[in-house]
Amino acid sequence: MEPVEINAGAWYLRALRADDRVDDRPALADLGEHRADHVDRRGAQWDSDEVYSWAVCEPTTGELLAEVTLTPATGEVATRTRPGQEDAAHTGAEAVRRFAAAILDQT
Repeated sequence: MEPVEINAGAWYLRALRADDRVDDRPALADLGEHRADHVDRRGAQWDSDEVYSWAVCEPTTGELLAEVTLTPATGEVATRTRPGQEDAAHTGAEAVRRFAAAILDQT
């Protein structure tokens, strides 16, 4: 599946990025993710339908506040949150659950 953007009201969810316009790696380091290939691995996981992942972002700056993942085979939703951004992670996780229910027929 191709990465899907989700509008979650106060935040939006998009695929992780590390390019000349947006680099999520510094924010991911705040989550404890220090592997340089994390963004590439997440992209490969989308391609293989192993794990879908989203950056939960502040809409005006695009800054990553949390990461939400969905394992399609099990329906498991997990989050990692930057300090003080628990609301963004919670809202993002709920949006991903709705996505799973609607698109993947999972509740």
